[in-house]
Amino acid sequence: QRRDRKRTLTVLADHDVLSDDTAASLFARVQPKVMALHIPEGYEITWGGEYESSKDAQEGLFGSLPMGYLLMFIITILLFNSIQKPLVIWFTVPLSIIGVAFGLLTTNMPFSFTAFLGLLSLSGMILKNGIVLLDQINLELESGKDPYLAIVDSAISRVRPVSMAALTTILGMIPLVFDAFFGSMAITIMAGLGFATVLTLIVVPVMFAILFRI
Repeated sequence: QRRDRKRTLTVLADHDVLSDDTAASLFARVQPKVMALHIPEGYEITWGGEYESSKDAQEGLFGSLPMGYLLMFIITILLFNSIQKPLVIWFTVPLSIIGVAFGLLTTNMPFSFTAFLGLLSLSGMILKNGIVLLDQINLELESGKDPYLAIVDSAISRVRPVSMAALTTILGMIPLVFDAFFGSMAITIMAGLGFATVLTLIVVPVMFAILFRI
């Protein structure tokens, strides 16, 4: 058998489908032992199967990721007709990683490809919450209210809609937590969104006040 015009010896293995192990956890356990083996000169080890499929999918996704985020940023600029205001919203996106890391570590879930997809989905949810809050701030300012009071009143008035939207999403993810394939994605969205919702109601008003010197 040949692969890429090289003579190849393929070694296959199956795991217990009833166990809680995933491809990522099994790979992390097996790889150090295999790589510790003495390989004769002229030989090399290449990992295939689900690991290779996941790697190829991630490479394809990473290739289009910058363009996707660029389009999202341009849309937010056009939405508010400003560069500073979208920066306020986008500042909260990387902060959600804190909640994601906490959720995955406490549940001992791997950061798999599905978790990465969940992280991308999480970005859109966080931006949506930020847009709702920032739009309310703009409405308060246009009504002639004092800028400081406009920020405070907007944050208070958006607590219920933002929190309820996040809560319904988190509750909807609960059935997927126990799924072997989508569990890490569910934890990523639940933990990240829960943490980011609190940050949105605190960080967005603070960053708005700092950038616009209120």
